[in-house]
Amino acid sequence: MIHSERPIAGRYINPYLAGGLLGVVLFLAFFVTGNGLGASGGLNRILVFFQDLVAPGHVDRTAYLLGMAGGDKNPLDHWIVFLTGGTVLGGFVSGLIFKRVRLETVKGPHISVRTRWLLAFAGGILMGYGARLARGCTSGQALSGGAVLSVGSWAFMLAVFAGGYMLAYFFRKAWN
Repeated sequence: MIHSERPIAGRYINPYLAGGLLGVVLFLAFFVTGNGLGASGGLNRILVFFQDLVAPGHVDRTAYLLGMAGGDKNPLDHWIVFLTGGTVLGGFVSGLIFKRVRLETVKGPHISVRTRWLLAFAGGILMGYGARLARGCTSGQALSGGAVLSVGSWAFMLAVFAGGYMLAYFFRKAWN
């Protein structure tokens, strides 16, 4: 595995063009499906699928899980699972096209690879918990909720940015 302190240099799409295209995709998502964009719901359904394989009795006794996977219901039979899969596949194809696919650990010079991985997993667990607690991930809250001017989504995103800014001071060693 390659350990790198800097991402692979190369061409990137203009950020203003990317933002405009994302807005068009979000509008089309609302227009065509009646739903916005987000990823935590798809990941949640994938986890419930495996949970139903291992402990179907638990799924059948939990009201929240029962709505997704109880009885003959397949939690993967939902539009957001396909959106999540398409996002992962699209990112991978984009990486292949622009020759950015490789195994590496991007980290700062003053942090070990092990610590970088521990921070990544801890951050992922906290973000996953936060997404369930906030009833949506950052993409769903910021894009979809923000687009429909949901006060809760705007408050969530302000809290995410404020919390990230405050914690950046303590974790700057991981990157500088």
